[in-house]
Amino acid sequence: MLGAVQFGALAACVVLFVPMGMAGWHLSRNKMLFFSGALFITLAVGVHLTPYFPSISSFVSSVSSVVVLENRDSCISLLHDIVYDVKLKPSRGVENLSNVSNHEELWSWSRSAPVMACGFQKLGRSDASDLLNGSWVVVAGDSQARLVVVSLLSLVLRSEEMDLIRGGLFKRHSDYQIVVDEIGMKLDFKWAPYVSNITDLMIQYKQSKNYPDVLVMGAGLWHMLHVTSSSDFGDSLRVLRDSVVPWLPISPEFNTDGPVTGSVSIQSPHLFWLGLPMLINSMLNTEEKREKMTDAIQVAYDEELYRSKLLRQSGGPLLLLDIDSLSRKCGTQCTIDGMHYDEAVYQAAVHILLNALLIESHQKL
Repeated sequence: MLGAVQFGALAACVVLFVPMGMAGWHLSRNKMLFFSGALFITLAVGVHLTPYFPSISSFVSSVSSVVVLENRDSCISLLHDIVYDVKLKPSRGVENLSNVSNHEELWSWSRSAPVMACGFQKLGRSDASDLLNGSWVVVAGDSQARLVVVSLLSLVLRSEEMDLIRGGLFKRHSDYQIVVDEIGMKLDFKWAPYVSNITDLMIQYKQSKNYPDVLVMGAGLWHMLHVTSSSDFGDSLRVLRDSVVPWLPISPEFNTDGPVTGSVSIQSPHLFWLGLPMLINSMLNTEEKREKMTDAIQVAYDEELYRSKLLRQSGGPLLLLDIDSLSRKCGTQCTIDGMHYDEAVYQAAVHILLNALLIESHQKL
């Protein structure tokens, strides 16, 4: 960030090294002292007068903002640089014959220099609770979204509290709501297997003028299975995008071409899109799924997602939680049905989300 401290350091270097350089050109002592004194006074006057010249102040501010934005966007782009260490679990008897994974997955961010410079961190219960304190979090989607909710609640609740709510949380095809009184966080899971269901939810929030602080949404698996039309999926995504854009600060000169920061003094929600997982066709548990949920169909659905301009990567408002990338890195040993993955994949997604919130709000723990 090019701020006051950096500017002062630059000025000090000029005052120190320029006279020294001039001394190297054999100027007299009196001339060097005169020049250094004049330079110091000029810089001091300039620093004090800068706030009174809006064009100069705005230029310095804009340069500072650009550097901050570039650093933020750079770290956001590295959030999915995850590595897994998948190990075989010790044998636990007949339970391994059910839908329980026989592997444990340890994950971490890569140790590359750019990733380490961003300072990503796995948040513990206390830090995650502090970050989400007083927030209203909504997760809308299908079974993938429900698994994200499980991982998020597992992070902020104690194990005995999780045991008490698992029955209600895993009730199929139903909404779920909980208030974590200890931190004042309200979490809603909305069963929304189709993008049109999510759009209806966005319209409800707009009509009530009551928006969540964090909104995670994602759908596509049901559409792929029951509709199997990538173009129709793309159309529904564009309708969703149009329903979300009015939530955001928009510059009037750009109409609805995209959000801009600082144009309106309102707080907009943090918006995330939950991507489709890697589908392993041979492991899918019904013939219909194996017939309709092919690699080619998934590629077509992913292309429609990017063409819809829903994602921030393509100029839209939502930041992608890339479950495809996370599940692909974990591999076939991390799933028992080729569609739903082990806990480590959704844990990683939750920590990516939390670190994105830290970056967006310029916070450190």
